[in-house]
Amino acid sequence: MQLTLEFGGGLELLCDSKKIHNVNIEQHNGEGKLIMKDLLSWVRTNLIKERPEMFMKGDTVRPGVLVLVNDCDWELSGQLDTSLEEKDVVVFISTLHGG
Repeated sequence: MQLTLEFGGGLELLCDSKKIHNVNIEQHNGEGKLIMKDLLSWVRTNLIKERPEMFMKGDTVRPGVLVLVNDCDWELSGQLDTSLEEKDVVVFISTLHGG
């Protein structure tokens, strides 16, 4: 499944300072359905190059990370259970900033 992943608000620093990633993810659950929980696991394994604890806590994103799926807050679509489809755009933005 082809997806576009975007990282902002400093999260791109965890991914070799690259903000946009066009990825192809093979679904391993056999159902042809990819959910956000699967995507987060894939991102931690394949894209995060350093300090994964700054992106994830347990099996979800850390508090302070805004997640948008096709410009819609994932809290409105089921969070970890949000279903993803071909060519979806998933954006991760850190809302925590130093001062």
